[in-house]
Amino acid sequence: MGVPAASPPPGRRPPLDPLDGGGLDAPAALDLLGDGELTVTGRLTDASNATLYCEITAGEAAGRCVYKPVRGERALWDFPDGTLADRELAAYEVSAALGLGIVPPTIVRDGPFGPGMVQLWIDVDVTVDLVALTRSDDPQLREIALFDAVINNADRKGGHLLPAPSGRVHGIDHGVTFHAEGKLRTLLWTWRGRRLHAEETALLRRLRGLLAGELGERLDALLTVTETAALAARVERLLDEGRFPLPSGDWPPIPWPPF
Repeated sequence: MGVPAASPPPGRRPPLDPLDGGGLDAPAALDLLGDGELTVTGRLTDASNATLYCEITAGEAAGRCVYKPVRGERALWDFPDGTLADRELAAYEVSAALGLGIVPPTIVRDGPFGPGMVQLWIDVDVTVDLVALTRSDDPQLREIALFDAVINNADRKGGHLLPAPSGRVHGIDHGVTFHAEGKLRTLLWTWRGRRLHAEETALLRRLRGLLAGELGERLDALLTVTETAALAARVERLLDEGRFPLPSGDWPPIPWPPF
């Protein structure tokens, strides 16, 4: 089970606003996800892997979540079979350790169809124009763009951004991340080549330190040695260059379909 971050840095909002999480804050959500009984009530049919909508209860506590069993993962040519759930959890661990609140509370546990990723359901503000949002200069999207560069996200579609009632924008679907080779594919190229702010540089330096400690140990259980080494190298490269990455000319920089 993922370990939530300590108190967010000054000026940051809490990792999860109960308005977005069905009345749950991050610690309560993690407790419920870990201890609750999962009842499958639907399936998200647009997802490429088996993605099940569940009710989850533990005593008086109740909520909603997404459950992605490992056995329902589609085989990919460039990622090892059966690893997507661990990559989703690894993305949460990085987000949580930095107090970013990008990835909703996430764990890996047993469920009705075997082990899989279980992630808190986030309510969405349906009045937000998602296309307009992805084309905007929203600072939250800039933060997600830097996060994606760190975790090497190969599939940041517009539909993987959740504008929530609190005003926070969450990111989901991080199964194709942390590859040792460069795989960054995203809609969020607005900041390509731009210099990092001082706060972003400080965030990367903090991540470098965390990777040498407890966060690194947690990721070692989820990723290969080569992948964790590549993660540390990406952080160092971003710090050395001091800029957001540019699209590669070796593969399509935008995922298809983009939404």
